[in-house]
Amino acid sequence: MIRRVTNPALFPPPTYSHASVVEAGTKLAFLAGSVPLDADGKLVGEGDPVRQAEQVIANLGEQLRAVGSDLAHVVSTEVYVVSSDTAVLSAVWDVVEASGLSIGPHSSTLLGVACLGYTGQLVEITATAVVPEGRDEDARS
Repeated sequence: MIRRVTNPALFPPPTYSHASVVEAGTKLAFLAGSVPLDADGKLVGEGDPVRQAEQVIANLGEQLRAVGSDLAHVVSTEVYVVSSDTAVLSAVWDVVEASGLSIGPHSSTLLGVACLGYTGQLVEITATAVVPEGRDEDARS
C-alpha cells in the first residue's frame, strides 16, 4: 500500500524517506495542523518546545484515530518550530522520531519559523496519512 523511497544518489536522510508513494485508489487523510492545545483549548508546555511537541503528537494521534488511521500510516509531515536554533529543531525532531511517526520512515520537512497561530505556540505538525481499508467505517465523525 505504501512504498517508501530513499534514493541512494542523494544524501541519506537520518530518519525519514525522500518520498512516499501510495497506489491510486487508496484513501488519504489530509490533516489540519496539530497544535499544542489541550481539550479545553489551553496551551500545553508554555515556553517548552519539547513538551509542546509531545502534546502535538498526542493531538495528531487523536486526529488520525478520528479518520480511522494511526501514526504508522502517516506518509508525509511538515514540522514547524518557532526557533532559528538547530538544537531546538533537533530536540523537537527527537520527539517526532520517538513517537512512531518515523516508522517506515515517512517523508518529512522540519522548518524553523518566526511565529505560529496561537500566542505562545512553538510547535505545529501537519500530516497526510493513508486510511487503511475498512478502518474508516469505525472512525468517529
